[in-house]
Amino acid sequence: MHGFLSIMKFIIFFIYVPFVYSESHTFMTTYTGINGQTTEGIPEFSAVTTLDGRQIDYYDSEIKKLIPKQDWMKEFASGDRWKEYTEIRERVQQTNIINITVLMEQFNHSHGVHTYQRMHGCDWDNETGYSRGFDQYGYDGGDFILLDVEQLRYITPVPQGIITAVKWNNNTAQLEFLKQYYQRDCVDWLKYFLTLRKVDLERRAPEVSLLKKEPSSQVECHATGFYPSAVTITWLRNGEEHDEDVDLGELLPNEDGTFQKTSTLYILPDEWKKNQYVCVVEHKERTIQKILTEDEIKSNTNSVHCCGSTEAVIRLVLSALVGVASVILLVYDIRSRRAEQDQAQIHTSGT
Repeated sequence: MHGFLSIMKFIIFFIYVPFVYSESHTFMTTYTGINGQTTEGIPEFSAVTTLDGRQIDYYDSEIKKLIPKQDWMKEFASGDRWKEYTEIRERVQQTNIINITVLMEQFNHSHGVHTYQRMHGCDWDNETGYSRGFDQYGYDGGDFILLDVEQLRYITPVPQGIITAVKWNNNTAQLEFLKQYYQRDCVDWLKYFLTLRKVDLERRAPEVSLLKKEPSSQVECHATGFYPSAVTITWLRNGEEHDEDVDLGELLPNEDGTFQKTSTLYILPDEWKKNQYVCVVEHKERTIQKILTEDEIKSNTNSVHCCGSTEAVIRLVLSALVGVASVILLVYDIRSRRAEQDQAQIHTSGT
């Protein structure tokens, strides 16, 4: 169970990743194999691809299908490359079965639950153009071997990985191929998926609601589900801009890559019943207005959007439990022929 305990240590890290605003992007695929008696519902093999920490596809040994996890991935999933990606994961699944057995022998483990993992992908900063590839392997949640793309060599922190590191480092042709993939091809795929996501997100206009916390006097104008993040929320009182007793909230991310923001108006019901108050939300070239009336106000306890930030945290925790293995340094291939074949299949495919 050592591997599972190691995985749990990274949950807090995962929770906060999607809330970090940055111009950098990460494209990553993680393979996780488990040998031995597993908990019900946990597959023996799974593959997760993420873009900026959010799943874009998923495969495991139980469902035996590659499933798009974002709406904007469904169009790509209908193409010919999707079948190829599915077949790659099926082959990696078979390779993992053999490699876990051999690794257990290398570490003198005759029984118990053990994990065999690999994480590979790239980072790219769209402001500076800087990119970095990574290809990391592990056993039971611990570092085993990784590729230093800059130095173009494999390194290992454990004695069991020395023989493999030396053998892989002698294959200069494969190393050059991997360098090209991680410095160029992987970034091309990352940009391609960013474009697909951007086209889909740019169709997202704000959903605007007026919310009231009973018996509190304040009224919240809540805009959510919009992209890009630039948005303006103002209050009008009898047709003129009103900024007294107004608290503009912070911009917050939603799980699907969109954003939400709230502007709270602190006035008594008698005041807004005697005067006309209007919440005006401006996003891109669209303006949405909500007139403050009894009929327009929703109780935030019944609103799907009222607690977006809390709901997002809950969803992120659940996502972390599914994709958490992607933080751990991953997969070691003992048999070099299978390893090189597996790498070539994965790297030429783009995922």
